Amino acid sequence: MTVRKATYPDIPRIMEICDEARSIMRSDGNMNQWTGGYPSEEVIRKDIDDGVGYVIVDSGIDGYFAFIPGIERTYLRIEGGNWLDDSAPYCTIHRLASTKNSHGIAQACFDWCSLRCPNLRIDTHEDNRIMRHCIEKSGFTFCGVIHLLNGDPRLAYQKIGKAAA
Repeated sequence: MTVRKATYPDIPRIMEICDEARSIMRSDGNMNQWTGGYPSEEVIRKDIDDGVGYVIVDSGIDGYFAFIPGIERTYLRIEGGNWLDDSAPYCTIHRLASTKNSHGIAQACFDWCSLRCPNLRIDTHEDNRIMRHCIEKSGFTFCGVIHLLNGDPRLAYQKIGKAAA
């Protein structure tokens, strides 16, 4: 698997992947995440414009994620716990999505991101059992609950690896 920056011509495929990921969530009982057409094409275009949108290529484009360095404002306040390290710079993984028939996409994302930033954060909906399993299996630690800008709660995780030599 390879990871590369997403481009405008990738957008139709990225939207298909997001639709399929949403369908997977619904079939697993997660009815409350990625509602109202999120992530929209506008969100994906902004990721590309900002240089933070990436695709994972295996047999074709099989996954998408945003890899965002710097402060995530929804992470400034955490309830029911604490970040493992709230002083070091970190990067956030958002909008991780894959197709039903692809395997290893989340791990490929986490591995790629870990090589670029040893301090990673991610969040997901409490009902997203599949993503929670992938996050925890990859060594992320549950840190508490954050709230999105609209107030919705999300389970927040952090993983601190070794700095690149």
